[in-house]
Amino acid sequence: MKTKLNLLFSLLLITAFVLTACGGGAAATEEPAPATEAPATEAPAEEPVATEPPAAEPIEVTFWHAYGTGSAEEVALTALLEQAAIDLPQYKINVLQVPFNDVFNKYRTDVAAGGGPDMFIAPNDSLGDDARAGLIADITDLAAGKLEGVNQLGIDGMSLDGKLYGIPETLKAVVFWYNKDLLPTPPATTDELKAIMEDGKYVAFSYGCYHHYGFFSAFGGQIFDENWKVIADQGTGVIDAMTYLNDLYQISKANSWSKNDSEGLAPFQEGTAVAITNGNWAMGDYKKALGDKLGVAPLPAGPAGPAAPLLGVDGFYFNPNSTNKEAALEVALYLTNAASQTVMMNEAGHVPVRTDVTISDPLIQGLVDAFNTGATIRPQVPELGKYWSNFCGTDQVFEAGTPAADWVKAAAEAANK
Repeated sequence: MKTKLNLLFSLLLITAFVLTACGGGAAATEEPAPATEAPATEAPAEEPVATEPPAAEPIEVTFWHAYGTGSAEEVALTALLEQAAIDLPQYKINVLQVPFNDVFNKYRTDVAAGGGPDMFIAPNDSLGDDARAGLIADITDLAAGKLEGVNQLGIDGMSLDGKLYGIPETLKAVVFWYNKDLLPTPPATTDELKAIMEDGKYVAFSYGCYHHYGFFSAFGGQIFDENWKVIADQGTGVIDAMTYLNDLYQISKANSWSKNDSEGLAPFQEGTAVAITNGNWAMGDYKKALGDKLGVAPLPAGPAGPAAPLLGVDGFYFNPNSTNKEAALEVALYLTNAASQTVMMNEAGHVPVRTDVTISDPLIQGLVDAFNTGATIRPQVPELGKYWSNFCGTDQVFEAGTPAADWVKAAAEAANK
């Protein structure tokens, strides 16, 4: 009996252990699932930032001029160049001022050696010689269609044998400047001019083969015939002109008056001289000194007709060695456009070559009228050199006392050798 009870107790105990093992405890906690990383995503690509290409380096244009420091021409040109630096940023204009007496020789020497500036501005004094020597570039094709508004006189002054060698900027010739307070009426004739000087009125007459050239025709004289042979000794016109000029010179000498435009500048500006003969390149300085008192008239006419001073054209020339001719041409066209010529007209007394420039200054109009009275376009023939080399030694008459007839004969014979 005891054995049966022990067996039953053992069975009950085993059953209890089994039940406890199967279901009696707290529920098991699951291990958390390992965190899964989100798939890596790339940041959105940035849009490329538009960048401007680096600005092109400006093209350098070397430019020479011969306007005196502080002169009205130099001041006006400097202002234009400062504006050009703003309006033409694609070009860097390198400017060199060369004394007028040196500019032609320096240019020719440098160009002949393969150098020189891209362009320079000068009178057309030697255009013919320089063109024939290949020292200035033929720009006929380069400037084709770009000179609208430029009068034909300016174009002719920059041309030789139908080819264009420069961009014209202004017209220039010798005229009679006077102080209206001291000389209300300018002399219309050579006799009137002589009488004024004999009366003691200081006329700063410029004696020199360029300045007094116009008086030869006023007395009926001719230096050349139509074939450019010197005929100054034929007839009495050139002799009569030299005799007259010597009479004026002796008056100037006796009164210790100036005898060239440089010496006459101060006396005229200060009001000592009543008048001066000079070109319109000096107008800016005269106007600055005299203001509304300044007047202008043609050179006095002689017994044979109007005086005929040489009419020059200033313009921009281009170096045949230059690799920047197109750029230099654009700069020159800018410096000769209507706005630029208006500045040079108002500030420096330049007579514009453009037909679209409005003339409001009576002095400029007076110059135009004077030029139309008798001025003759400067010839570009090589024979003109015979005049400069044989008819400029006027001191033989004025100072040494050689009779005008003998001097003219000797000069003509030397020119025709």
